[in-house]
Amino acid sequence: MPYLLPEFFCDRVIRERDRRNGEGTATQPLKYEGQDFLVLRQRCLAQKCLFEDHVFPAGVQSLGSHELSQKAKMKAIMWKRPKEICENPRFIIGGANRTDICQGDLGDCWFLAAIACLTLNERLLFRVIPHDQSFTENYAGIFHFQFWRYGDWVDVVIDDCLPTYNNQLVFTKSNHRNEFWSALLEKAYAKLHGSYEALKGGNTTEAMEDFTGGVTEFFEIKDAPWDMYKIMRKAIERGSLMGCSIDTIVPVQYETRMACGLVRGHAYSVTGLEEALFKGEKVKLVRLRNPWGQVEWNGSWSDGWKDWSFVDKDERARLQHQVTEDGEFWMSYEDFIFHFTKLEICNLTADALESDKLQTWTVSVNEGRWVRGCSAGGCRNFPDTFWTNPQYRLKLLEEDDDPDDSEVICSFLVALMQKNRRKDRKLGANLFTIGFAIYEVPKEMHGNKQHLQKDFFLYNASKARSKTYINMREVSQRFRLPPSEYVIVPSTYEPHQEGEFILRVFSEKRNLSEEAENTISVDRPVPQPGNTNWESEEQQQFRNIFKQIAGDEMEICADELKNVLNTLVKKDQDLKMQGFTLESCRSMIALLDTDGSGRLNLQEFHHLWKKIKAWQKIFKRYDTNQSGTINSYEMRNAVNDAGFHLNSQLYDIITMRYADKHMNIDFDSFICCFVRLEGMFRAFHAFDKDGDGVIKLNVLEWLQLTMYA
Repeated sequence: MPYLLPEFFCDRVIRERDRRNGEGTATQPLKYEGQDFLVLRQRCLAQKCLFEDHVFPAGVQSLGSHELSQKAKMKAIMWKRPKEICENPRFIIGGANRTDICQGDLGDCWFLAAIACLTLNERLLFRVIPHDQSFTENYAGIFHFQFWRYGDWVDVVIDDCLPTYNNQLVFTKSNHRNEFWSALLEKAYAKLHGSYEALKGGNTTEAMEDFTGGVTEFFEIKDAPWDMYKIMRKAIERGSLMGCSIDTIVPVQYETRMACGLVRGHAYSVTGLEEALFKGEKVKLVRLRNPWGQVEWNGSWSDGWKDWSFVDKDERARLQHQVTEDGEFWMSYEDFIFHFTKLEICNLTADALESDKLQTWTVSVNEGRWVRGCSAGGCRNFPDTFWTNPQYRLKLLEEDDDPDDSEVICSFLVALMQKNRRKDRKLGANLFTIGFAIYEVPKEMHGNKQHLQKDFFLYNASKARSKTYINMREVSQRFRLPPSEYVIVPSTYEPHQEGEFILRVFSEKRNLSEEAENTISVDRPVPQPGNTNWESEEQQQFRNIFKQIAGDEMEICADELKNVLNTLVKKDQDLKMQGFTLESCRSMIALLDTDGSGRLNLQEFHHLWKKIKAWQKIFKRYDTNQSGTINSYEMRNAVNDAGFHLNSQLYDIITMRYADKHMNIDFDSFICCFVRLEGMFRAFHAFDKDGDGVIKLNVLEWLQLTMYA
């Protein structure tokens, strides 16, 4: 078996096992890099020493490999603990709020803006920042923070050494010189991504999702769907976080106050939606908050609006109307969509919510990967390879509960997120341009999880798709489709781009989302009556060649098999190849060597030759230009034609094991792959005595099987 198996196959098995044990949840986060905060802190307290993090050390490598490392050398940056920077350091002073976040010499304002939004929800904030930390009680120079990371919650441990210049923090700091929670949170997030430099440039919603495990929807309000108010109302019911802003016309107008009291180029939080009675009519209202804590809307329904006197006293109490300069205010929904241009909704998953009263999404999470030459098929513009992308079956089982909707409809949201691109930026990784398409599965194929083939996509149009392919970490979009079974195809725009992703489906009602996988099996040939006599003149000639090479013993070793096969295939003028390698021939002998002699007799060779001839026909079918190779995407169909039915992980392995750098597979590798498949299936069935699809091997049996295969 190829050495790459443990890297992505075994890790996936371990992750699935961890999830079954409850690890990776908000209440039982994974320990990042295996570091256990409580164990490490207790060890340091017992040894009366301060924690030093060797995973993310206080040095140039933690700053980054490019610009920041150069600055560090020029500015003589020193790493210091808070007690070396000031007297009486504190973790949090008077509660965590936005004034505790001042940007330093790092372009991570997107991250800091997300922290500022998070401070408006203390419960969520202290999910990210656990309570049990201070510079006084049980202080050991160690802190920890929790983030959502591609489907799992992780606990990140750091020491409290921070980069300084002239005894001032280089990066994020608080207005209070002796407050350090925001600087330490930034360090933990930098560790999660590999370095401080990895945090340069980003989108606020990226960090919001990492703080909550939610998924963000973007709306251009001028193009908003007709039921936008209903969407916002349901978001409030689910405890989602919402922000909005007014685009600036020119950069000079960044954060400039308008005559109506609103501020351009500034982020607001949406904190409530209500319908109020005013002069006998229902009016839709939106409550907003300016994170400055001041500067409010001064139009209709504002704090000082003169017509509040026409609103019933009980209604005013329900709306909690009060004239205070606290940054929070009501405005009509009509005024809201007139003035504001963007709306962002961060929908939270159930484990991010504390109250059972809140209505939550049903969430399905699938992990996947695009493998160059096998499952990285690109978008629909590339029909020859598009079908090879990972496919996920989505069953929408129940329609929405909406008395205002006459249609039988299921509302759901699809979010495709590419993994680790920020962390791997130092290796040259940039964000791919990604998107997805949704197809309805024909009724006759419902319940059949087989991977849909090329012809399906040639003759069926998508029912829905992402608005655009874009180079963001995540692409998400809301859809409304009838209850049915669908297939979601996530892809990069260009084929052959390799990376990992997670696909999440959020629905208002029950859904089932799972990867389309072929059942792993092999077609067992039905024995045909006959004898071992080779009747044709050509076959008699082959028999004579075998005798000449085998000698009196009438058995051949791997080197002799190589000579026989290469003599035979050279007679085929339609097949372009360099010849079989010795390694291939050894695998062929292992396939048919029933007595463990390492040699083949005439009958065994006859059986092998029939298989090679059958596989050769399949190869020629796909080698249409007679180049002597087939591409790795065609290999999927060739494997299936030969009777081997595999899943996506095994197709990935075949591509990485047998394709060349141009993603082509020559005839020798082609035969070697089929020989290996045949041999491993045969060995498995021999061990599977009771036919339950599970075998148990001791280490000797495992090594004997894999070393000789």
